[in-house]
Amino acid sequence: MESYFTIAQQGFAEFKDRGSRFLAYAYPISTAEDFKQRLTVLKKEHPKAVHHCFAYRIGTDGNTFRVSDDGEPSGSAGKPILGQLDSKQLTNVAVIVIRYFGGTLLGVPGLIHAYKTATALALQLVQVIEKSIEINYQVFCNYNELNEVMTIIKKYNCTVINQEKSMFCSIDFGIAKNRLEQVLYNLTNMHGIELKRMV
Repeated sequence: MESYFTIAQQGFAEFKDRGSRFLAYAYPISTAEDFKQRLTVLKKEHPKAVHHCFAYRIGTDGNTFRVSDDGEPSGSAGKPILGQLDSKQLTNVAVIVIRYFGGTLLGVPGLIHAYKTATALALQLVQVIEKSIEINYQVFCNYNELNEVMTIIKKYNCTVINQEKSMFCSIDFGIAKNRLEQVLYNLTNMHGIELKRMV
């Protein structure tokens, strides 16, 4: 697997059913911490909403995901939201659906339909993008070698995660799997460079 699909920007859609309003927010995320911050903000923005249901999936191994029905009947909210992410093969994405109760009970089939539809509408409004799976490395070099290192990083479209510059510089960066050999070959052939894979 060389790449994965995610969303380019956040999206929002609203679905109404028998007086209840379902507000769906889709976000690109990279960590569970990213998600928690988004959820905290939405809970502050919608303190009177009865439910803040969600699902997210992170990473490319398929093992990092979470769903929450937040008080709705079991399996009626979180799973339908995750189902929409999976049907589009998306990862590094969270969808939070906020429900304002309209006074009429929708029943489990009605809730599944509402959460699924709200999520699908939000995901239709965002651009799906394909990203290369990257392996993270850390490079240490003298300030004199920094330009040459950065030239290689830019040439192969690596993603700079973090950079510290002083007399001695360190750069954390991601290398696309299909360019790994070329980048490592170029960097290890440079003099005075220390390179290590990040866990």
